[in-house]
Amino acid sequence: MNLFVNDIPIRILHVGEMPPTGHINYELSASAEPITKARLFHHVWIHDVGISDMDLILDLLNSKVPTNLFSLHLSAIDYDALKLFILSKFKVIKAGGGLVKKKDKLLMIYRMKKWDLPKGKKESGERYKETAVREVEEECNVKVKLGKKICTTWHTYTMNKNSMLKRTKWYEMELLDDSKSKPSLEEDIEELRWMTQKEVYHALENSYKSIHFVFEQYYSRKERIA
Repeated sequence: MNLFVNDIPIRILHVGEMPPTGHINYELSASAEPITKARLFHHVWIHDVGISDMDLILDLLNSKVPTNLFSLHLSAIDYDALKLFILSKFKVIKAGGGLVKKKDKLLMIYRMKKWDLPKGKKESGERYKETAVREVEEECNVKVKLGKKICTTWHTYTMNKNSMLKRTKWYEMELLDDSKSKPSLEEDIEELRWMTQKEVYHALENSYKSIHFVFEQYYSRKERIA
């Protein structure tokens, strides 16, 4: 589960699953030592995480005291039970989004003072694939062809004092027509921009960690294929 709490990446690991090599500064076991905010420093891996531990971690990450945590990997005692508990803590919103390719460039949008990707809420009876295509075409006024799924992200936010968790399925897309492209002002999109890989790298310095993750998954797949 690729979770982002207050824009901090949290990866929930199955039993036996390992974090990527070189991504961890500090390890601790939830069954052997207390989880405190002081221990959540830079890139952390916590073993033996149960439901009460997850509840504490969410409270720590949602407190008003700043954290120096950059990423968190959690090895669950029971992956399915932990995931169900996380879902019970939030109102879940389902969404779909797309990474649109035009030759060697990718489409990014500028919204709410951040570089982002087009996405939106799933409507009743819609499949995620249909949502992703519809939202990209509505937000950018382009025509696209659906490609393969990239990944799923879960990110938290607050709306009307309610804790929300947005589940977004992301897809590759090929541009068919952008002759009438324009940003949807109704969706607070100020600009559309086609970017090279280098330009994307710089844009991600002013983006969200979940969007970083989508691009990482996209580029890593392209490297494997190449």
